[in-house]
Amino acid sequence: MSQNIPPSSDTKRKFPSIFNAVQTIWKRERSITEVIIHISNALALMIVGHLLFTYVTFAKMEVVFSSINSEILYYILGGFLAQMIDGALGMAYGVTATTFLLSVGISPAAASASVHASEVFTSGVSGYMHLKFGNVNSKLFKTLVIPGIIGAILGAYVISSLEEYAGYIKPIVSIYTLFLGAIIIRKALIKRQEKRQLKKVGLLALFGGYLDSIGGGGWGPIVSSTLIASGRHPKYTIGSVNLTEFFVSLASSLTFFTVIGLGYWQVIIGLILGGVVAAPIAARLANKLPIKSMMILVGMVIIIVSLRQIILGADKFF
Repeated sequence: MSQNIPPSSDTKRKFPSIFNAVQTIWKRERSITEVIIHISNALALMIVGHLLFTYVTFAKMEVVFSSINSEILYYILGGFLAQMIDGALGMAYGVTATTFLLSVGISPAAASASVHASEVFTSGVSGYMHLKFGNVNSKLFKTLVIPGIIGAILGAYVISSLEEYAGYIKPIVSIYTLFLGAIIIRKALIKRQEKRQLKKVGLLALFGGYLDSIGGGGWGPIVSSTLIASGRHPKYTIGSVNLTEFFVSLASSLTFFTVIGLGYWQVIIGLILGGVVAAPIAARLANKLPIKSMMILVGMVIIIVSLRQIILGADKFF
């Protein structure tokens, strides 16, 4: 005659009730921002899923992988360096990766499209973690997200439409990345900043999203630096800007895909692979590296590479 022996407390600890876990998560109170984020994530997954099942067929994947050659190592290196810098400084992934891609001969539109496609993954994880740890100011996020998306779409459309003028655009974009390099150095050197009221935050987001798509980076250095300089709390500013960056990158990537297509799979895959390898290393070294020295070094490298691109492209204008 069998007896029902109740499970021991050790067994309960090892195998917690899935039902209770789901019930706890379901009953947890959520802010309006969290609800908006989850709905947006669901819509983004639906769009990405539709694109994957529509365009990423087995035949096309076979063509993509057959076209991969040794050049992907350059893009893996670019993704690795950009993620190492971004992981250490909390910024400059886009401008670093774009500067690198321009220096190896990728056109401005292709560089920006590739960087934003890879950045969807990195900014999505980063934004979610900031939201989870309570670093997001819901009011600031709502102010930034719509203008940022509009600016990203406009910038991606403009740079894609001028693809045939890539020889002229590349030195202009390099002037912009040179300017961002100077901003990074300035941010490292300034010890104390006076607080001032910044009213047109939506306009700043529109401008930041536009230039981010045009130059392949700059959302963080422009928007975060300006908001922090105006006196906003760095923790909530960085968290809110990082979360918004996911939607800005997604909007920019979808626009590039619509206008020029994503034919640069080797570049995108290389950036993602390099970033994945660098992410845990950068996270481990983040608290051990001299941040100000790193920022100055990164700013100087970006300025030097940008100056090289400006000099090489100067003959287009003379």
